Amino acid sequence: MKPIRVTRGRLAPLDRANVDTDQIIPKQFLKRIERSGFGEFAFHDWRRDPDFAPARPEYAAASILVTGPNFGCGSSREHAAWALQDAGYAAIVAPSFADIFRSNCHNVGLLPVVLAEGEVKSLLRAATDNPETELVIDLEAQSVRGGGVEAPFEIEPFVRQRLLNGWDEIALSERHEHLIEEYERRRPQWLPKSTRWAPRPAPSLGCSHGREPDSAVPHAVGGRLAGHAEEGPRAD
Repeated sequence: MKPIRVTRGRLAPLDRANVDTDQIIPKQFLKRIERSGFGEFAFHDWRRDPDFAPARPEYAAASILVTGPNFGCGSSREHAAWALQDAGYAAIVAPSFADIFRSNCHNVGLLPVVLAEGEVKSLLRAATDNPETELVIDLEAQSVRGGGVEAPFEIEPFVRQRLLNGWDEIALSERHEHLIEEYERRRPQWLPKSTRWAPRPAPSLGCSHGREPDSAVPHAVGGRLAGHAEEGPRAD
């Protein structure tokens, strides 16, 4: 996940309230197993409407979406955040967001910014009147500037720290790697250990007698099979 300091870009107006995740990325496009490739399907059904501003050519270069309250409500699908980011948006400005959607945005580095409804309406008008309207979002200063609006915004300190440093959930775990290793050293030897598994070679062809190839056998770690516990002491 890339660190976020200052986000600058043109605005795309979406003057609708209660935009749910099934409109952001319809369910028929959730079959992919990768996190990428959803952008072309964002707002799929609404794109047929010639008045749908984000799909119009003059907003093709927009990287900040400004929209109405309760954005991202409905299904908890994280694909909604993926689709918006893959479509080229780096930030979303709204009076409010659905909680799970906002959390999903934080997890991928898509910045949701909450402003007062009057300030959002001013940005919607500015972007509608002039598709070249730009906004500057300074995460360090927690401020927004552009489109006739200059205002601070609130964000949870821990979330702000995560976004400034580009820490996704895996990076947060890795920051405690020394504690994980210390915990593993203190565990009884007969218990299984958490370990990073090395990539295995591809299975060899011509496996005979129904025996699995060696690559399918768990790696031995410290004299034991990774993920397989030896029997501990028994009480007779």
